[in-house]
Amino acid sequence: MLLRLNTADNRPLHEQVAGAIRRAIAEGECVPGDRLPPARDLSRALGVNVNTVLRGLRALRDEGVLEFRRGRGVTVTHEAAGRAQLMDRLRDVVADAARLGYGKSDLIDMIRGIS
Repeated sequence: MLLRLNTADNRPLHEQVAGAIRRAIAEGECVPGDRLPPARDLSRALGVNVNTVLRGLRALRDEGVLEFRRGRGVTVTHEAAGRAQLMDRLRDVVADAARLGYGKSDLIDMIRGIS
């Protein structure tokens, strides 16, 4: 798995790590059931602290993209690809809304109005 961080990106590093893994999943570099390399290896490859990688991995676990299993490492879940793409689109919508002056509560009201 080839991951890179964008040095011009001003987002926190753990978010960039999570985004890089999301992209790898979306582009098919990692498929459901695949095990990720250990956090220590990822931190060396990305040039960031292992705790930063762990924080990014935990965020993806909380989103349902990754599963942590003692003794088996971190694996990509079966719902990861679709969920990761949806989460990326939602992040874009939130960013677009913020640029237009809307907050998250405004977006929630808009979503409720759709149904």
